[in-house]
Amino acid sequence: MTQDTLSDLLRSVRLRGALYFHVDCTEPWVTEVPHSSVMLPAIMPESEHMMDYHVVIHGTCWAAVDGESSIQLHKGDVIVLPHGDAHVLSSVPGLRAKPDVDFLFNSRPPQLPFMLHQGMERHTATVPADAQPVQTSLLCGFLGCDRRPFNPLLTTLPRVIHAPASELTGDADDWIAQFARLAAAESQRKRPGGEVVLERISEMMFVDLLRRYLERLPEDQRGWLAGLRDRYVGRVLSLMHEHPAEAWTMEQVADRVGLSRSALHERFVLFIGLTPMQYLSNWRMQIASRLLTQSSTTLASVALDAGYQSEAAFSRAFKRAVGVSPSVWRRERTVSAGGAVLDARDGGLRGADASKSP
Repeated sequence: MTQDTLSDLLRSVRLRGALYFHVDCTEPWVTEVPHSSVMLPAIMPESEHMMDYHVVIHGTCWAAVDGESSIQLHKGDVIVLPHGDAHVLSSVPGLRAKPDVDFLFNSRPPQLPFMLHQGMERHTATVPADAQPVQTSLLCGFLGCDRRPFNPLLTTLPRVIHAPASELTGDADDWIAQFARLAAAESQRKRPGGEVVLERISEMMFVDLLRRYLERLPEDQRGWLAGLRDRYVGRVLSLMHEHPAEAWTMEQVADRVGLSRSALHERFVLFIGLTPMQYLSNWRMQIASRLLTQSSTTLASVALDAGYQSEAAFSRAFKRAVGVSPSVWRRERTVSAGGAVLDARDGGLRGADASKSP
């Protein structure tokens, strides 16, 4: 149940991965990575939000995000920055450098990932003849997703998620450990179809990382992922994701999960920060936005799939929640699919109440 709800959300926000760099480093070395929004137009122009990830395939290094403690990474470790924060990777803690990403906008290799060298020279495709032996090798990539109109996962994730190799089992179902090995092999061989393979295994790695993070959340943790784990809140989320067009009322939802209306309201708000009906309304807008962008379905059909009997009522609700009409949203997203058109409006939905929709 929990994993189905998570899968539903990841499909709706269009999670997609890309392994972009294979970096060989010789000491001393440092690379400073700007906020992902700086690189997004060059790497994932079709996405609204981009997360960074790094995998150590040889040696060790340090990762630092402002306001967080530096983390030492070892061979097989995976680190993900869900909010795309600017960060520093280096051979020793405390080193700094000037971010340099101009080359991303100037050229693209025939086949990804980019092969880079750090240390002796910056951003060179070939290692200098007098270079020291490679001491650290990294695979660096990105995960893109939609931010608007409603992505409750982003707000529940920390700035840094670290999966140490020492805690990975290496079993067949341990996708994080498998990813480190498969991505290293695929990036070096550069076989036909390799980019698609790296994209898909990046996505599987991230899902496995989320499941691992969910399993280790403290009992008093709050947020969307913690809500999935809760007996009552998780059931409500499952019902709404499975039947979003259902004309749910608080009485029906409370009866299905076995709580009183007031108890359910209080518990749901504690975990999610919205009432159940507000969440349902926001989720319906996310479903509608995906249908508007990815299909030529009529507005009337989109309205029905989003739980509205009237196209006019749906259009009013969509504009009230998202800020633009469904037709404008579709037109803007159709245009931006071919280039880096970023929405300047803020990523949150207003707390609309689904119980007020016809």
